[in-house]
Amino acid sequence: MTTLTQPPDSHAAQPDPSPAADPDPGQTSSPVDPTARARLSKLRIPALVVAAIVLVALVTALIESRSHGGYLDPESAAPDGAMAIRVLLEQQGVQVTVARSTGTATTAAGGSTLVVASSNLLSAGQLAELSGTAASDLVLLDPSPDVLRQLAPELEPIGSVATATRAPVCALDAAQRAGPAVTGGSTFQSIAAGVGGVQLCYPDNGAATLARITGSDGRTVTVLGSGTTFTNALLGNEGNAALALNLLGQHQQLTWYVATPEVGSGGASASQLLPTWVLIALVQLALAVLALAFWRGRRLGPVVVEPLPVVVRAAEATEGRARLYRRSGARDLAALHLRAAAIARLTPLVGLDRGASPAEVCSAISAHSGWQPADVAALMYGSAPPDDQALVRLASGLDTLERTVSGT
Repeated sequence: MTTLTQPPDSHAAQPDPSPAADPDPGQTSSPVDPTARARLSKLRIPALVVAAIVLVALVTALIESRSHGGYLDPESAAPDGAMAIRVLLEQQGVQVTVARSTGTATTAAGGSTLVVASSNLLSAGQLAELSGTAASDLVLLDPSPDVLRQLAPELEPIGSVATATRAPVCALDAAQRAGPAVTGGSTFQSIAAGVGGVQLCYPDNGAATLARITGSDGRTVTVLGSGTTFTNALLGNEGNAALALNLLGQHQQLTWYVATPEVGSGGASASQLLPTWVLIALVQLALAVLALAFWRGRRLGPVVVEPLPVVVRAAEATEGRARLYRRSGARDLAALHLRAAAIARLTPLVGLDRGASPAEVCSAISAHSGWQPADVAALMYGSAPPDDQALVRLASGLDTLERTVSGT
């Protein structure tokens, strides 16, 4: 049968699209690429998993934040909260007002005691606002050097010590009546020796963990190195409860300011403005996304069968590969493929399987062909041909051997 071909650059008339040239109507075509609905369907389950993880993290963090509160929060019953001292003060007739902003604290503290919990979190703007408060007494817990410089300039920060039971060793009446108490945290001393109006208590190696400064107008500033003394967990230890009542219960009104950084207060970073549970939720979400990416990235999906645009005959594919081998000079690779194909065809003819050793193959082929085993071994497992002529001789020898064994 003779096949007429048309050169690629020919401008001859195209064949007439007659009905006989149409494809078989029984065969239908379908798009290979997935549709948008298919993509969304695949992403539905992973999206639900991620949403469930985020929802659980948010609910857990919200429940914990409501049930535990923050550090030195007078409305928190957690070990690091301060509800116990608030209840004791109210039982003694002290009205406790909880403030959660600097403006609310300064407004409510007029003529009363103002407790600033976690004062080390305050910015310079908030400290400046507190320095002008008209509170009769100011109590600072967990002070930083900036806090001392702004609100207690008579004190000089020294360092920090571990929480431990210490004796008052001072003449302050509130400390004398409380006796030994659990104190620690920041330590400080007077700017100059013998400064009047400064009482240093509960010392550790000469540095105080509690100090009271009395101004010329009678206003006092009490500084406690660590607020853990007033927490629910430690309030019942030693004389902590008595010390807290003596320091905080001098007025009928007490404003407890839970210090937090505020927007526009100067120097508050984004991490300080966010609640702790937000960071925990973000970390959990990041881990979930990484796990989902790893899970989906390892799945290659099912094999998609796609019809080829053209049919390539096996002889053409073989010839094309041979040209590539010749162009790159890969005689060793070409010889390897020729020998492997010959062995795959000859082993069934001599009664061997694919796992037979080279010695078994050579012996069996020698017995069926009459060739010497050494000649068979040199042909089947010899070195790579050094040039194209040697490669041609190798192919011819393999073909002759295969014809001899098969008897064709």
